[in-house]
Amino acid sequence: MEIQPIVIGTAGHIDHGKSTLVQALTGTDPDRWAEEKARGMTIDLGFARMDLPDGRRVGIVDVPGHERFIRNMVAGATGIDLVILVVAADDGVMPQTREHLSIMQMLGVKRGFVALTKVDIVDPDMADLAEEDVRETVEGTFLEGAPIVHVSAIQGTGMEELKGLLMSMAAEAEPRQAEGVFRMPVQRVFSARGFGTILTGIPVSGVLSVGEMVEVLPSGQRGKVRGIQAYHESSDTARAGHSTALNISDIDHHEVHRGDVVATPGFFKPQSMVGAQLLALEGLPLPIVDRMQVRVHTGTTDAIGEMVLLDAEELAGGQEGLVQFRMETPLVCAPGDRFVLRLASPAMTLGGGVILEESRYRLKRFKTFIIDELQRQAASLGSTAALLEALLVRSPERWASLEDMALGIKRPRQETEELLRELQSEGKVADLGKSKWIHAETLDLCLTELNESLAGWFAEHPLRGRMDIRDLRARLKLDPALIGVLLDREAAEGRVVLSTGGFVALAGREVTLDPEVAKLRDGVLAALREARFQPPSPGELATALGVPRPSVDTVLKLGVDEGQVTHIGAELYLSGEVVEEARRAVIANCQVHGHLEIPDLRDALGTTRKFLIPILEQFDTEGLTLRQAGRRVLKKK
Repeated sequence: MEIQPIVIGTAGHIDHGKSTLVQALTGTDPDRWAEEKARGMTIDLGFARMDLPDGRRVGIVDVPGHERFIRNMVAGATGIDLVILVVAADDGVMPQTREHLSIMQMLGVKRGFVALTKVDIVDPDMADLAEEDVRETVEGTFLEGAPIVHVSAIQGTGMEELKGLLMSMAAEAEPRQAEGVFRMPVQRVFSARGFGTILTGIPVSGVLSVGEMVEVLPSGQRGKVRGIQAYHESSDTARAGHSTALNISDIDHHEVHRGDVVATPGFFKPQSMVGAQLLALEGLPLPIVDRMQVRVHTGTTDAIGEMVLLDAEELAGGQEGLVQFRMETPLVCAPGDRFVLRLASPAMTLGGGVILEESRYRLKRFKTFIIDELQRQAASLGSTAALLEALLVRSPERWASLEDMALGIKRPRQETEELLRELQSEGKVADLGKSKWIHAETLDLCLTELNESLAGWFAEHPLRGRMDIRDLRARLKLDPALIGVLLDREAAEGRVVLSTGGFVALAGREVTLDPEVAKLRDGVLAALREARFQPPSPGELATALGVPRPSVDTVLKLGVDEGQVTHIGAELYLSGEVVEEARRAVIANCQVHGHLEIPDLRDALGTTRKFLIPILEQFDTEGLTLRQAGRRVLKKK
């Protein structure tokens, strides 16, 4: 028996015959609880399997029709691919008929038909009127123009026609894809003697095998899959679109509840804030307003939170907008998940839509860049590659690691890298090495910002030959590691020159000195050479040369850029030639003594500890010497 990876669901008003219809189709009574049988109404979700005449097996979910159990109904609707809207011929369309239809529409169900039940207890004219009522109700929905089958589950009237229709529509329905990492919203939790914790539901993505580890969220419990059943038969794997039961070790069933999620570890986190696209329900008696207290139904969870309207003051029935949910109870979700929105109190359905993002921060209302980013995210949901591209564009650090991208799109690392390589071949993203990626548009913008910052700084400092990279970081406000990668790319292209000590220069740029500055530069260099190892401070140089202190600072920095001056400490500048002489003296001293004899070095250089110690610390920093057992020695190469 081949299991078809689709799930059929019922929907409709209470006492319209949903459970009776399921039992007639499958031979299984979906009402499991004694209270349901005693009251003659479905309270919780019912599950059954159906073997189609062509040898395929599908699952059926029977949902409660009473208004008080809408939360259970929505939980059961998760994973439904094909719906049978059940309407009793004696009642016609009722309030929960309309609400269930709206919920199915908002959850993204695309296919289905109508079963007009109880035709055996009404005359044909009454049944025809009920059918006309149904056709008017489904206008503008995914069921507009869908078949309406007249049936009596008790008498068997129309049941063969209904089974044939069900079989053909199941064959035409697109099977649920098993892409991505495994995730299953939990519908039922129980413990079986000799087996332990059993969790059931309909996986929405991925494949899971016996022996693999899973994580239950939001609690974070982890356990190993001991056994799997699909439609009550043992299986080695569970996959998206199959009604599944998982036997998991090391999980306390008392700490798992409907609404939790079983998933591949490490890919999902409970989110207190999510961005979403919302469509308000047609015919709402009141507008949806900012800061409403709402219930968000997604997967099998039902969580309370506050809704912030991002691009509208309010939404009337039929209007669409961008929102952020700020949850009291965190949600476990992913971009592309459908949701139903209900008012927290009094209970009423407001609308529904799709999750766009797991928000990192509170989104501010009416911010153009936020709205543009969310709209781009919404446009990308139809394609995993497009979603990956959109996430990379929106990365707050401008670039992202392969690991972060895999978590963002909920795909294994290898699959994510393959998608990135495809985007790279299309020129849409760039590999920056060390598992870091950037969108091509962002890379162009970052390089433009980099070059504009360099050009701007050198325009402000026309007498400087190179720029300290720390100053560049302060101007750009980018990740320092990203700046390093960008500089390496520009250096490889020959546009900039990188030098030791953390400096960058524009390739081909030469500093032009006017005669006055050139004369001052020559005078400063001469004074430093003459003073050798006891140089004057910048202030003393300014006094001796009769010029303002800023002018001396400028030519000292120019000398450092040209390599003719070495800056050691805040106020200590030495001639580059003198520093090289000191380097040779240190090496010779260490070679003679096996370590550095500071008094001998001091006398040889004709200086004092005031100047000598900063010079030696500079050599330590450069890696010429190091401290060993209280003495300086040459660092081995």
